[in-house]
Amino acid sequence: MTATGIDVGGTKIEAQVFDADWQVIARNRVATPPEYTALVKAVADQITWADGAAGVAAPVGIGAAGLINPQTGLALTANLAASGLPFPGDIAKAAGRAITYVNDCRAMALSEAVFGAGKGHRTVMSLIMGTGIGGGIAINGEILHGPTLTGGEFGHTAASAHLVAQYDLPLVRCGCGQIGCIETYIAGPGLSRIAKAMVGRDIAPPDIAAQRGDELAPVWQAWCDLVACLLRTLILTVDPDIIVLGGGLSRIDGVIDDLAAATQRAQIGDFSIPLIVLAQGGDTSGARGAAYAAWIGRT
Repeated sequence: MTATGIDVGGTKIEAQVFDADWQVIARNRVATPPEYTALVKAVADQITWADGAAGVAAPVGIGAAGLINPQTGLALTANLAASGLPFPGDIAKAAGRAITYVNDCRAMALSEAVFGAGKGHRTVMSLIMGTGIGGGIAINGEILHGPTLTGGEFGHTAASAHLVAQYDLPLVRCGCGQIGCIETYIAGPGLSRIAKAMVGRDIAPPDIAAQRGDELAPVWQAWCDLVACLLRTLILTVDPDIIVLGGGLSRIDGVIDDLAAATQRAQIGDFSIPLIVLAQGGDTSGARGAAYAAWIGRT
């Protein structure tokens, strides 16, 4: 048994071929083209490469940022030249066979639930914190899907009004078109936005993290409180067994402990919170999740 996962990002397209033990046996990375026709061809070429590496036309799962409208088949994505176009359908047509297309955050949730930090837990929630905010839910080793395929777009829920007011933060229009989405405060650019509002300087997230015990402590506290408020909402809605954090901000030293403490403070009464952990899969997590989704779709 082999399966292929292809991670389609704004800067690179990486194909990974997995063996029967779900270990990577081959990988190939190419730059992401900025034009749609070339983008579709690049993904199709990666499928051709993976078939050659596997020696068979293995199931192919593609994980990419953004959404696919299930009614129209058209993509909505900020970091790929595919918005308003039938991206999954055109890839399948160019490759000459069926594919499985999964949002990259949902793919990570599945990978972590089956192979990673969430293994052995019934309900696994992922939260990806990078240049954007997204996530997913896996229950009994399957991605939780609904009719709109928008479940997991946690970054586009509203930020807590009382925290925005408490820290005197600006209201910002999100890339989705709404104003005040939590992503505009807790993604990487949002952390810098909090610093700008509170101390009047442009500061990169790594520098904020490095100085969070000193003059930037209030900035870090504001960010933790906002993330914790989102986590509280997700806990009250889903009550997951475990929350797995991924993305660049999740790798800040000590962030898991800080967010767990802030989330416990935000929780109702003296109720506990789920375990909050760092994703184990690293760079393979999204591709493995997409490959696994394709594999279970064929069985």
